[in-house]
Amino acid sequence: MGKQVPTASTKRNRKKGRDEWGATSSAQKRRASEETGRRGPAPPEPASAFDIPERAWLYAAAAILLVALVLRVYALDLKPLHHDEGVNGFFLTNLLRQGHYAYDPENYHGPTLYYLTLPFVALTGLHTVVIRLVPSLFGVGVVWLVLALRRYVGAVAALVAALLVAVSPACVFYSRYFIHETPFVFFTLGLVVCALRFRETGAPSDLLLASASAALMFATKETAFISAGTLGLAWLTAVLWERIHGGGGRNRYASAAVEPEGGFASLWGDRGVGGFGGLIAGRAMPTALALAVVLFAFIWVAFYSSFFTHWQGVADSFKAFAVWRKTGMSEFHAKPWYTYVEWLVQEDAAVLVLGTFGALVALFERRLNRFAVFFAAWGFGLLVAYSVISYKTPWLVLSFLVPLAVAAGYLVQAFGASVSRVPAKSLRAAAVLAATAASFGLYHTYVINFVEYDDDRHPYVYSQTRREFQDLVREIERAGARAGTKQPGVATASPEYWPSPWYFRDNPNAGYEGQLASYYDPQKTLAIIGREDQLPQLERVAGGTYTRVGGIYPLRPGVNLVLFVRRDLASK
Repeated sequence: MGKQVPTASTKRNRKKGRDEWGATSSAQKRRASEETGRRGPAPPEPASAFDIPERAWLYAAAAILLVALVLRVYALDLKPLHHDEGVNGFFLTNLLRQGHYAYDPENYHGPTLYYLTLPFVALTGLHTVVIRLVPSLFGVGVVWLVLALRRYVGAVAALVAALLVAVSPACVFYSRYFIHETPFVFFTLGLVVCALRFRETGAPSDLLLASASAALMFATKETAFISAGTLGLAWLTAVLWERIHGGGGRNRYASAAVEPEGGFASLWGDRGVGGFGGLIAGRAMPTALALAVVLFAFIWVAFYSSFFTHWQGVADSFKAFAVWRKTGMSEFHAKPWYTYVEWLVQEDAAVLVLGTFGALVALFERRLNRFAVFFAAWGFGLLVAYSVISYKTPWLVLSFLVPLAVAAGYLVQAFGASVSRVPAKSLRAAAVLAATAASFGLYHTYVINFVEYDDDRHPYVYSQTRREFQDLVREIERAGARAGTKQPGVATASPEYWPSPWYFRDNPNAGYEGQLASYYDPQKTLAIIGREDQLPQLERVAGGTYTRVGGIYPLRPGVNLVLFVRRDLASK
């Protein structure tokens, strides 16, 4: 997260030589002199509302990261796998055991999740906790990246935004899901952070990291083109708004300069940039850009070709955009345009409300912060884009919830500064508002993650597998134990059965026919899983040899299962 820098000025507490971002002090002075010559005297820099001591920053950041980690890794196997997690687990199982994965555009999502999880399961085996640990760690990584924004939006704004993300019901809930969304958000925010660093430093490493982040975005989810387009429009919005507003280099709270330094200036051929920026602005710039393009293409091809074993996957990766565009405007998962706002109001209201007012502050405050405008435009731009699209699922809120949290943090910071010019009073006011918002999020996080995690009255609990499904799995395991086998023959007559293949992943005798058979061999089939509406036929086909065990086992909303076990193995 770097060395603490005062929030008001880039000129205070500078050491001789290179600063923490790789630019030399002499180069900075030279650029400042050139800017003065071109523009005239620069406007005075705004006074800092308040600074946070380095030790206090580190303690606060560490505490937020710890909270994020605990919420994301505690009792990861508490709730049963979702339907989509079961499908992802099936692909991962095949990749581990058969060394095979072939990208299919009809699956809609890219291969990074499986390959990034592969080393973990190769070392520890296929376990629910292990596969969910990967997105959980990416969820903590998102919080860490938000903290890395303090140089751009201010120390307090970054801390508050990180806290809101750390306890957000949506961010926690889907960090505990073995799906693509949380890694996708991590790579998207990683692109933003690396691009901002390159903007200042001009360092080739920052450009390459930005390129790698962008490639991993596209290799994770095909919706990356929506996020990439929105990021570009958000930055254009911030630049144009600053010109309309009369920016003049003002940058409230942040310690990074408003005008491009090493990176972006060198992209336009500014040979006056010193340090790493000067290096890139010379002959190294074409090389650095070429390497960035090559790295992007290499990562894209490597993942979609299953690391050069399935070349059709590369061609299919482009077909996926057409498939997704068709799906996005179809009636599949179609919901009204206001659905995402409705969901946020119910579960993440603090981020939505504070983020809305934070966006207004960023747009209309007297001393503009271009970065705050950018995050506000990014968050609300994605909210509008996904609201226009008919296809709506709750995990998509993560993509705009994180930048909205940054806007919310900016509001809390501005609120503290407006309360008092005394740093201690300003910090107390900001802390009270932040704690209130975080408490709201933490309560909802506790409820939907650890108590009502399968209650679909909560919008984020979307087609979630019910906890009673695990009772069905345990009943089959008990029947197998009575038969003296850990691999009992199981016939699945229900057309809906995911995530059953994950729970019977070590049982080669589990079948998924999806329909009733006219006869079941009791020597091979010890248990039959059917759907509730198949009950009369099941009783007729299996009633003589099998007996129904338990009552109804809800799989997910609208799907109820029944279980028949061979009579001599059924629970008494």
